[in-house]
Amino acid sequence: MAENEVIITQAQYVASAVQPEQYPENKLPEFVFIGRSNVGKSSLINSLTRVKGLARVSGQPGKTQTINYYELGCKLPGEEDRRSFYLVDLPGYGYAKTGREKRAIWSKFIEEYLLKSPQLQFVCQLIDIRHDPMKSDLDMFQWLVKNNIPVLVIATKADKLGKNAVQKQADRIKKILGIAELSVLPYSSLKNEGRSDLLDVIGQTLLQ
Repeated sequence: MAENEVIITQAQYVASAVQPEQYPENKLPEFVFIGRSNVGKSSLINSLTRVKGLARVSGQPGKTQTINYYELGCKLPGEEDRRSFYLVDLPGYGYAKTGREKRAIWSKFIEEYLLKSPQLQFVCQLIDIRHDPMKSDLDMFQWLVKNNIPVLVIATKADKLGKNAVQKQADRIKKILGIAELSVLPYSSLKNEGRSDLLDVIGQTLLQ
């Protein structure tokens, strides 16, 4: 085990919310996951926590319709005491079959959460590495940037491409999003590739 490794010691589901009074009472740093429906958010959460089935993986896009909180405990390099934080899973965006009215309600409570949560550390925006970012991805990314919400782009399903193709496509995503210095983190939930990198970023943020 590497000296500087972030170790997840426990993980559990704690709450689902659609309005502020339903947010968990216990205030902890929050790391948020957002992406198009079926981009692999649940699989990534299960991979990150190493708890199989913690986030329910659904073949049906648009299944997550609430803000879901998972509480994680971790041991950080050089610290004796364990730290706790939340992974916050937001409903997928850009799914056509959800009625416009429902979409408007969703986007309202998602927006409210993103703009008002004082515990929010950064948003992980998941984009399928096999495709160029779609309009909904760009809209979401630009909205986050415009509102000064720190965002880390995670390119999911990296196991579906060869190594060279992964690098090429990660560079292409950077270019399309129009931010040269932005790092795009390729991630494979199937192989847990990218897991330690993401945990490092979370660990560094908690130590600040």
